[in-house]
Amino acid sequence: MLQSFAPEFWLVDGPVITAALGFHYSTRMAVIRLQDGGLFIWSPIALSEELKNQLDILGPVRHTIAPNHLHDSFLTDWATAYPEAQLHAAPGLAEKRPDLSFTSTLSNKAPADWQDEICQSVIAGNSITTEVVFFHKASRTTLFTDLLQKFPKGWFIGWRALIARLDLMTEPTPSVPRKFRVAFRDKAAARKALRKVLGWPTKAVVIAHGDPVTNDGAAYLDHAFRWLKVNSR
Repeated sequence: MLQSFAPEFWLVDGPVITAALGFHYSTRMAVIRLQDGGLFIWSPIALSEELKNQLDILGPVRHTIAPNHLHDSFLTDWATAYPEAQLHAAPGLAEKRPDLSFTSTLSNKAPADWQDEICQSVIAGNSITTEVVFFHKASRTTLFTDLLQKFPKGWFIGWRALIARLDLMTEPTPSVPRKFRVAFRDKAAARKALRKVLGWPTKAVVIAHGDPVTNDGAAYLDHAFRWLKVNSR
């Protein structure tokens, strides 16, 4: 179930979930083992007994990360299974989930526990969700949740396939869906955050919904966000 992606970095694909209007989404999480041996869990998927056993072999789960307020479906199970782990929320999630006790709301400043190993940037100004993007320094991997998506041909059928195509969800390479582009009400805030992201020496890009980009990640990201004119002031 755990797939090695880079040293001390694993990906796990979870079950397909059904969202609004019957759209089906693949799920994926990342596991990073920090230098202290603790595990950093990004965008947690459904927690099976098999997955829990594999994680327990890797090390203690210390940080569970909800990178936007849409990726919260399985947080309760993770909080129950790992009560000693710190639960970190993207901006807006704590208000949505008052049933959970969050350790922190993620900001542009990485917590001391991982600031030497992982950078982060809050992509604000979007009316759908505020997403926190991460960069794992050792593997030079940037992690996006919903702002970049790529579903394979045939994933959606009927009218959903048409909407997905118009929404740029089935482009040849991972793209920013059109609904998210329109939802950027504060483009200045988004550009500021993305300048930070584009400044990272990215080699690979991991996304929650689609295959990773494994080479020339910095050039790919520059092209993927060219429509936003990130370099304009």
